[in-house]
Amino acid sequence: MKPILAEVITIGDEILFGQITDTNTQWIGAELTKIGIRTVRKSSVGDNREAILDVLNEATQRVDLVILTGGLGPTKDDITKVTLCDFFNTTLERNPEALAFVTKFFESRGRQITEINARQADLPLNCTYVANDWGTAPGMWFHENGTVYVSLPGVPFEMKNLMQYRIIPMLQKHFETPVIVHKMIRTVGIGESFLAETIADWENNLPAHIKLAYLPHFGQVRLRLTGTGTDSIRLKEEIDALVQAVLPLIQPYVFGYDDDELETVVAKLLSEKSWMLATAESCTGGFVASQITKYSGSSAYFVGGVVSYSNTVKVSQLGVKPETISQFGAVSEQTVREMAEGARTVLGANVGIATSGIAGPNGGTPEKPVGTIWIACSTEKQTVARLLKLGPFREQNIQLTSVYVLNLLRQTLLDEL
Repeated sequence: MKPILAEVITIGDEILFGQITDTNTQWIGAELTKIGIRTVRKSSVGDNREAILDVLNEATQRVDLVILTGGLGPTKDDITKVTLCDFFNTTLERNPEALAFVTKFFESRGRQITEINARQADLPLNCTYVANDWGTAPGMWFHENGTVYVSLPGVPFEMKNLMQYRIIPMLQKHFETPVIVHKMIRTVGIGESFLAETIADWENNLPAHIKLAYLPHFGQVRLRLTGTGTDSIRLKEEIDALVQAVLPLIQPYVFGYDDDELETVVAKLLSEKSWMLATAESCTGGFVASQITKYSGSSAYFVGGVVSYSNTVKVSQLGVKPETISQFGAVSEQTVREMAEGARTVLGANVGIATSGIAGPNGGTPEKPVGTIWIACSTEKQTVARLLKLGPFREQNIQLTSVYVLNLLRQTLLDEL
């Protein structure tokens, strides 16, 4: 079966100027994948006629489906509809169905429709009107020379509802699409190149219709298997068998699958043991605690934390011995062990984790350069510490340290289950 290829185009100066973040293309790409349509390119253009025409002409040469978002407002700076008329060599005409809808929209809110509002109903003659129950900017469907073009409002709330309830069913009816199945293996604590070397033979023997992608991000690597076929059940079974075949090679590094996050996996392990967690953070400045508490229900397993940025707080709040800091320094195995133990005992938790290091870009010494970081995890049974040797970039060091200390917590909890 021939794959259906798509391109997603966002329109608006505000995107190029960095005034808003483009989340539309990511969401649309994910939704198209679910119905077997492969997005091969995403692009953004400003409110410029020539730029829009150029990207449309390019897209027409390579894809079966073009989806545009943005530029559908009634004001003069929104030029998508006019430009589409130029592209299709047609004109705007006030659509009676769209006008009735817009009129009702304003009347239901106790407002009189104005001429500028009525312009929302002006549509290219060759389009199929797609009603927008969530706003006034209509959706538009074009089918020209074998290619489908869909124009949607740029407001994410409106776009998502139009896409989900109107456009997706239309696409499924129009295209005969293959089945696409994804499976994500989530790993931590092993670099991308080492991971690739470890599973090279397994990867080389993957069938042609199942592809592997490496997706690294701050100490983690996601392995994404993507299978294409006609039978979803059989495809899932094939992919599951491949996952079972590779697990013996990488099991120590695998913490979850698909939508699992390291924080949610840790939360599940804590809940299974009915344990409470406490944190003591120096170089991460509370980032670890924020990662743990960003999920609803975290009070069931997180008692609290101390941001012990100064040595005074390490001593007064966590019970770190002054002589430990004096002899070994704040960035040391001895200090981070006492921080983790102090967090656990002072806050009345079952397990405590701690971070202490030189995040940078300043503060390093020849003996302890920037990126030198100690992490620790303490239970009643044991306290384990690890040395991290990271790079010179502060934000990256904070995020990596958070990942590594949560993974140390995960490994400790598994040891004690």
